[in-house]
Amino acid sequence: MRSLFSDHRRYTESFRRFLSHSTEHQCMQEFMDKKLPGIISRIGDTKSEIKILSIGGGAREIDLQIVSKVQAQYPGVCINNEVVEPSAKQIAKYKELVAKTSNLENVQFAWHNETSSEYQRRMLEKKEVQKWDFIHMIQMLYYIKDIPVTLKFFHSLLGTNAKILIIVVSGKLFSFSLNLKTAIVHMLDNLGLNYECYDLLSTLDISDCFTDGNETADLLWDFLTETCNFNATAPPDLKAELVKDLQEPEFSTKKEGKVLFNNNLSFIVIGA
Repeated sequence: MRSLFSDHRRYTESFRRFLSHSTEHQCMQEFMDKKLPGIISRIGDTKSEIKILSIGGGAREIDLQIVSKVQAQYPGVCINNEVVEPSAKQIAKYKELVAKTSNLENVQFAWHNETSSEYQRRMLEKKEVQKWDFIHMIQMLYYIKDIPVTLKFFHSLLGTNAKILIIVVSGKLFSFSLNLKTAIVHMLDNLGLNYECYDLLSTLDISDCFTDGNETADLLWDFLTETCNFNATAPPDLKAELVKDLQEPEFSTKKEGKVLFNNNLSFIVIGA
């Protein structure tokens, strides 16, 4: 079976289908509106410029929401927003969105077409560490091999009153999966870092996943398993196990004829 991330077109299609069937963006919007203003309330105190670093900036709409909230908190202050994103296509789409978005006159953008690890190596080689006021990692720690080293490195880049925002799924995807939120919290405790965690409800309608010959089902299965063409290539016993998992009360609920997967999100905020 082939990784979904090896086929950018297929990944994009599956991600779009995921978003259209989930409440994830609404969940993030609720956090941005209700929690983020308080979190960023001091990051720019006494500063003439606010520096924001987006790691894995494929979530460009959310990036610009964050920039907008910082603008509202510090009107007229210059903002330097840099993006680390390994996909050139995602960077191109990000630039397109910036070009057609108003009220960004005081914001300077820069994009780095590289992975988080490549950025980290480049910064360490320069030996001139850039400090940041707000760093965010939205749904990207799943793809990092050494999370503790990554967390320690980016924490070392925080300036005065600065924050890191991490967003991940709260629970396990399947019975044999890692609970990344629990793992991250354990890592932060071991590193002795101060953090706060907010959990918000989000669901994914997976009703189509139990119907064969359904394009939406094929795309959702690809996204959930991170496997390209999972329905067509997965061993029958593995598929049967995952179908059973998805219907367990631990992972989903049934409401109004739909099967809603628990896609709750954790928002972890780390202080300087």
